Amino acid sequence: MEQRISLVTLGVNDLERSRKFYEALGWRPSARPVEGIVFFQAGGMIVSLFPRVELAKDANIAAQGSGFCGMALAYNVREREEVNAVLAEAQRAGAKILKPAQDVFWGGYSGYFCDPDGFPWEVAWNPFFPIAEDGSIRLPN
Repeated sequence: MEQRISLVTLGVNDLERSRKFYEALGWRPSARPVEGIVFFQAGGMIVSLFPRVELAKDANIAAQGSGFCGMALAYNVREREEVNAVLAEAQRAGAKILKPAQDVFWGGYSGYFCDPDGFPWEVAWNPFFPIAEDGSIRLPN
């Protein structure tokens, strides 16, 4: 697994309120809006806002209490087959698999693991977010 983070997704209680907050800080959302999620280009990575309940559901963990911290880190891979390999590598390193890799509603393939401190990581192949040779990821125009 390369040493990088592709996306940081924050599980928010009110998507519109959070979008307005980040815009007030000077952040510009993607020029190609997507229903139900907000994307911001943040240097070589993406920060996204997604409803907390939906994010928890996607990761197969509880939305409230100690089971979910309100965000998920994402590691994107270049090829679909890499998702299973990275999940296996994480499990060998001591991670707990939260959700085995599977086809997902947005057209990609992903699964989740949590690190020893319980922080959830999504491992995803997203055909809409190509990864550059240097590991950076960019929102499509």
